[in-house]
Amino acid sequence: MNSDNRIGPPAFGSEREMLRAFLDYHRATLAMKCEGLTDEELRQRSMPPSTLSLLGLVRHLAEVERAWFRRVFEDHDAPMVWSDEIDFQAAYDASGSTRDEAFTAWEAEVETSRRIERAAGSLDLAGYQPRWEEEVSLRMVMVHVLLEYGRHNGHADFLREGVDGTVGA
Repeated sequence: MNSDNRIGPPAFGSEREMLRAFLDYHRATLAMKCEGLTDEELRQRSMPPSTLSLLGLVRHLAEVERAWFRRVFEDHDAPMVWSDEIDFQAAYDASGSTRDEAFTAWEAEVETSRRIERAAGSLDLAGYQPRWEEEVSLRMVMVHVLLEYGRHNGHADFLREGVDGTVGA
């Protein structure tokens, strides 16, 4: 990791400002954990038989962004990025992937998510989660996606250390 250019969340703000800032902070953390690595290093797996890698995490989080923003608030039938089924595990197999492929998809989904969130009049905006067959609020979606990033950024810490010994934020 070359530098820490993340913008930290504010100490004070509205609920929406806080959720938005923490989510963007975690998105930036994932990108930072992948900085300066080759495609081969990004594909390096944690340990057999796991397919978990930094590139797999980027691909998985593209699926998470799509499933929780695009599919809930815009297009319930939008296909997943890397599977014909709703299979979040498929994204983890990044053996044939590249930084360009994974990050292009992830960045596009992040921008779609940001657009949907900004356009919403309220965190109480209801969307339909097709996998659960029930309505959920934008607030719930933002918290859920934030928790996904928090969990997977913990994985990214260990994966990055395994690749080149780099630790910390």
